[in-house]
Amino acid sequence: MTKPILLLILAFALSESFQLQAQSGVDRDLLAEISKIKAIDNHAHPLKYVPQGEKPDDEYDALPLEAIEAFPLPLRLSPTNPEFIRAWHDLFGYTYNDMTEAHVAELLKTKQRVMGQQGDKFPAWVLDQLNIETMFANRVAMGRGLTSPRFRWVAFDDALICPLNNGAAKRLNKDYAAFYPGEERLLKRYLSDLKLPALPSSLDEYLKQVVTATLERQKQNGAVAVKFEAAYLRWLDFDNPDEPTARATYAEFVKGGEPPASDYKALQDFLFYYIARETGRLGLAVHIHCISGAGGFYRQTGSHPYLLETAFNDPTLRKTNFVVVHGGYPFTKEMGQLLSKPNVYADFSAQTFFTYPRELSDILRNWLESYPDKVLFGTDAFAFGPSVDWGELAWLSNTTARQALAIALTGMMNDGEITRARASELARMVLHDNAARLYGFR
Repeated sequence: MTKPILLLILAFALSESFQLQAQSGVDRDLLAEISKIKAIDNHAHPLKYVPQGEKPDDEYDALPLEAIEAFPLPLRLSPTNPEFIRAWHDLFGYTYNDMTEAHVAELLKTKQRVMGQQGDKFPAWVLDQLNIETMFANRVAMGRGLTSPRFRWVAFDDALICPLNNGAAKRLNKDYAAFYPGEERLLKRYLSDLKLPALPSSLDEYLKQVVTATLERQKQNGAVAVKFEAAYLRWLDFDNPDEPTARATYAEFVKGGEPPASDYKALQDFLFYYIARETGRLGLAVHIHCISGAGGFYRQTGSHPYLLETAFNDPTLRKTNFVVVHGGYPFTKEMGQLLSKPNVYADFSAQTFFTYPRELSDILRNWLESYPDKVLFGTDAFAFGPSVDWGELAWLSNTTARQALAIALTGMMNDGEITRARASELARMVLHDNAARLYGFR
């Protein structure tokens, strides 16, 4: 990071700290220290670099939200949120305090100029502005500018647990109907990558030739974790596998026909547990989307973190590390209790734009007072479009997270729970060290 950029970040942090101090009693020196920590972002959807005139990036998510009907956005995610003006100031030197059409058009020209100057280095340039050392890219595949070690791949594997006819699920929920075709296409892509013309006829062959082979290929291509967005496709109640039913269901319906919903669930549960065991063997973490998610037909009750308890308690999965992405919001206290499991972690990505720093600080304090070594920073940065791109979302989440962490730790210091030295240590753990240890980074 260049010296002018670092000075800009510090100046912003100090100016923000005076406002926060007045509002919430945050320790301004602690906030300045937290602003300088190089972070590991556990969850995001960065876009690859695409030169002007080329096809836009379409591999940033296995389940892009464009597939479903439009739905109301939370307040802070509105493209008209004035907080994005501050993001434009910091990232691109925007000199206005409004969002008029003419000024935004000028901003877009500036962004194109910066992207053109940086080229393939543009994604890493965005991280430099935010003091993020490494960002985990949840993508179908990586691309230009998204290279290790600045970007680490998290592969999508819901497609592997949905090998049969998904008609029943599509009829059940309009969002499911829009999302399942994406998983079906992805499974065909995985088969093509493995040079398989069709699904194997037996479950054992499917496990060996498709599931294990895909996981090993993802590991070989640099993945550090696999991601399940299953809450957009079904409930997260992955029960103890019923292997006989799973085998019978696959054998009967692999060539066609629609399996009964309960039998298909048994197969999906069996496949989830198999994948979890294999990822543990391969040294990959399992990331699970768990939050009150997007979409007008999203089943919030189906993504309660307690639904994952059976899997977390399974003795055969104790060598697999699970990361609950988004921390189960709004069921964050329940999530805090699940952190008692030896192989369960949580990040607070997306909470960083669903909530403001004050509310997020209460959540972080609850977690830090019990299991501080299990808490991970994340932004869930993704793109809305040219003006509010993934960099702006990363800025909003990054700023909110550091402010919230400072508020939480200040409160713990003021209440005599921790020393200033311990507050600094906890900040480094949340923003960097916990993730570095979990994923084996040096």
